[in-house]
Amino acid sequence: MNIIQTNKLTKAYGDFKAVSNLNLHVRSGSVYGFLGPNGAGKSTTMKLFLGLIKPTRGNFLINGRSYPKDRQAILREIGSFIEAPAFYANLSGEENLELIRKILGLPKSAVEEALELVGLTEHRKRLAKKYSLGMKQRLGLAGALIGKPPILILDEPTNGLDPVGIHEIRTLIRNLPKQFDCTVLVSSHLLPEIELMADDVGIINHGRLLFEGSLKALKQLAVQKGYSNQHLEDTFLAMIDEDNQKRGRGR
Repeated sequence: MNIIQTNKLTKAYGDFKAVSNLNLHVRSGSVYGFLGPNGAGKSTTMKLFLGLIKPTRGNFLINGRSYPKDRQAILREIGSFIEAPAFYANLSGEENLELIRKILGLPKSAVEEALELVGLTEHRKRLAKKYSLGMKQRLGLAGALIGKPPILILDEPTNGLDPVGIHEIRTLIRNLPKQFDCTVLVSSHLLPEIELMADDVGIINHGRLLFEGSLKALKQLAVQKGYSNQHLEDTFLAMIDEDNQKRGRGR
């Protein structure tokens, strides 16, 4: 069963299509790695799902609900982390999460659970403005995880973390579907990390979906096309390069 599904989803700004006829299928209970170069349309797609921007055409379903009719119901089921997380600098990490908890009407225990999940319990009283970049990323992830929503949309969640932090967050994301019965849509430029955490991947370039499926299916496709399939990064770069060359010839 697909918990997120799009039908020819398109977002255009004048003549530029940030997302073009996107047909995405995210399986319930999976970790879905959403990949693409800078400007490929990943963040735009995630913002469309959250209702932060409106599609030019096409539509999508999230957990059987359609946008825009069920926008509020959709948002209640999603925890999100998009781009750099924004916080009140003069409040502590704990106080920032407490504001989210009150807005969502969650029990008081939700803040403590979220802080523990991302390893910020001992820093919960520190002001957010005194957090390192990595700690801010963790706090953003805690804000997405609070209340254990059934769907998580995470844009570059390991940005700014050191190798130990990256490993911890990757392990956390990998275990989330089993631990909380949720689905995770995650984008990252760290392709070796996606290779270790994702069940399925979608590769997007210039707003168009080039591939969607399991990592095993991607390796099989790489063999058919003569790409290197030793690592996800090799296959990804070859696929993007081929698409860019086709676009160049088509101009």
